[in-house]
Amino acid sequence: MSGSSLDGLDIAFTQLTEISGKWSYEILAAECIPYPEPIASALKSAATVSVPEFLKLHTSYGHYVGEQVNHFIRRHELQHKVHFIASHGHTVWHEPAARTTCQIGDGSAIAAWTLLPVVSDLRNMDIALAGQGAPIVPIADKMLFADYDFCLNLGGIANVTVNKEETLAFDICPANQILDTLAKSMGKAFDEGGQIAATGQLNSELLQQLDTLAYYKESGPKSLDNGFVHREVLPLLLPLENKAEAMHTAVTHIVQQVQKAIAPYRVAGSEQQMLVTGGGAFNAFLTDSLQFALQNGPNELKVVIPEPQTVAYKEAVAMALIGALRWREEYNVLHSVTGATRSSSGGAMWLPPLD
Repeated sequence: MSGSSLDGLDIAFTQLTEISGKWSYEILAAECIPYPEPIASALKSAATVSVPEFLKLHTSYGHYVGEQVNHFIRRHELQHKVHFIASHGHTVWHEPAARTTCQIGDGSAIAAWTLLPVVSDLRNMDIALAGQGAPIVPIADKMLFADYDFCLNLGGIANVTVNKEETLAFDICPANQILDTLAKSMGKAFDEGGQIAATGQLNSELLQQLDTLAYYKESGPKSLDNGFVHREVLPLLLPLENKAEAMHTAVTHIVQQVQKAIAPYRVAGSEQQMLVTGGGAFNAFLTDSLQFALQNGPNELKVVIPEPQTVAYKEAVAMALIGALRWREEYNVLHSVTGATRSSSGGAMWLPPLD
């Protein structure tokens, strides 16, 4: 899969096991392959190009993904071990109100390169059923990480799953997408460990502007698209001359929005835990600030950061599970999460060319 942070293509070779309805996983090999600048630039501007250029990018990116999967298989000696590929692709357009979403990376191109079955277009069925099409990771939170009360993903966009009898989940706010953009404006790929943000001061006026954006007043199910970040969030942050101040304020904003989002689901007197994954889990300033904030409330909510491989590749594992469930023709998107008219088994299946 490829996230909105555009840090690269995540590939995980995952073994999934189901015994009497209980699922487990093991990541046997994983890599994040950094994008060459021309590909990163093309993906970044994909929503603004002409239709012919967009279609060519959709297919060329699919061929690129297929080629990278082949290299990955050779590097890790996985020949004849891969059953199928579940490909999320890269989100270019997401407008649930118009029942439209698009994750580029042509599944047929991937199948043609790899000669393996491919499951792609994972969100489209839910969107067609009037759902948000996002988040789709909560099926994995329910089936693989049910021991945690909350599963927080700090990716380009922060989203949370509430593991209760009826699983709930929603996008909270932009996260790494804004922090990485601010870091790049300083000539750095990202703010390692949150060191820059930690040196900054809080800009209360900017924080108030961020906190009053209309999205935060909406009730779930709800999801964010990259356009929201570029239209409404970055224009508030980027003009600030002191980037450390902008980063510090952005981290405070993320922490406060997470705190507000989960407040209705905290249970007084109980021992609750929140699993935190995604690139933001490596930002010590962000996670320390989050843990400090979550000490306030009806109970102290413990932040749990798993081993680095799960932090980095949990979403790729989720795509593997979604693909496996689609292959088995079982539900892989929950209507309680997305607001669709019903749960569904989403994904287009591409079979490789016949011999």
